[in-house]
Amino acid sequence: MTTENIKWINGSYKEDNRIFNSERQAEEWVEALYPDFVAYLSININVGYASPDELVIKYLASYLPEWTRYNNVNVSIHTGEITRDGQIIFKIWTSQKN
Repeated sequence: MTTENIKWINGSYKEDNRIFNSERQAEEWVEALYPDFVAYLSININVGYASPDELVIKYLASYLPEWTRYNNVNVSIHTGEITRDGQIIFKIWTSQKN
């Protein structure tokens, strides 16, 4: 799966590159991302997020299906990782189902 044509919402917040101290902090951050994701999901734009914190991506992987169902959006959810400057960056993104 290519990650072209995805609106990456990370990069707007100082917390984007943070590794949270607890699972609860990571989960609260993910909950705060809901409006950013839904803004694009609701108009059928593929959306993604990247973070050095694997917990953030794990929580997004559990929340995204709920968010898409709630907003009546039919997408596939993908995860992956890259290494940038020696650091693993975890990614999650959506793709429209045909």
